Amino acid sequence: MNKNIFLVAFCAIGMSMQAQITPVQPSPSAKLTQTVGLTEVNVEYSRPAARDRAIFGELVPFDQVWRTGANSNTVVTFSDSVSFGEQKLKAGSYALYTKPGKSQWEVIFYNNTENWGTPEDWDEAQVAATVMAPVTKTSNKTENFTIAVNNLMVDGATLDIMWDQTMVSVPFTVPTDQKMLASINRIIAGPTGTDYFSAASFYMETGKDINQAKEWIDIAVEKSPNAYWMWRMKSLIEAKMGDKNMAIESAKKSLALATSAPNPDYVRLNKISLEEWGVKM
Repeated sequence: MNKNIFLVAFCAIGMSMQAQITPVQPSPSAKLTQTVGLTEVNVEYSRPAARDRAIFGELVPFDQVWRTGANSNTVVTFSDSVSFGEQKLKAGSYALYTKPGKSQWEVIFYNNTENWGTPEDWDEAQVAATVMAPVTKTSNKTENFTIAVNNLMVDGATLDIMWDQTMVSVPFTVPTDQKMLASINRIIAGPTGTDYFSAASFYMETGKDINQAKEWIDIAVEKSPNAYWMWRMKSLIEAKMGDKNMAIESAKKSLALATSAPNPDYVRLNKISLEEWGVKM
């Protein structure tokens, strides 16, 4: 009896230890985040090792689409639209495929990122951009497959793919100028109607200076005359100030705009307020 109990306990301990062991991945996953100018670039991929094998032309055949790494798709994400030469790539995530050659590679950005390896049915309609890049032979050997964002500049960088003694470098540009100019122009132009609306709403909702809230909401509706939510806030501020007639006029304006939008929630809210202020609907 005791021997049986010992055997069962030993087996249970063995099974528990086995269940807790996490296997080592031969091609471990990696994540890269790099800011280029004002644009964030993220890369998620797996890193197979060379292990004294002949890589390009052998393990990775020439002139065939390669997953560019191991395991699931290598995914590159750009927070803004970027340019690879004359080709524009919208902000978003892309599977990175390549077609290695002896002297140059075809680098492919593919919209569908949910494949394991290369798609069973390649769909040209999913190709967002294709770039040709020359091959550089490196003096040092890169043991583990590596993707990096290098040669950082204010308006661009290179997406570098390295393994064994091969490197492919793909230059790209980011819209730093456009983003900076838009930001500068926005600041120079001063606060927007939304900025004044937010300030007025904060003062209204936190019980601060109601006269200042009124001043800001007047500017807000002047800058954004069709914003029914701003007219709604204006009516509430005027009601809190005790100016019922002005509150009614603003609520009617908000109601008309919300009806045209249409936004049934604001229509309902304005009707409730107008009835509270003695307007028959």
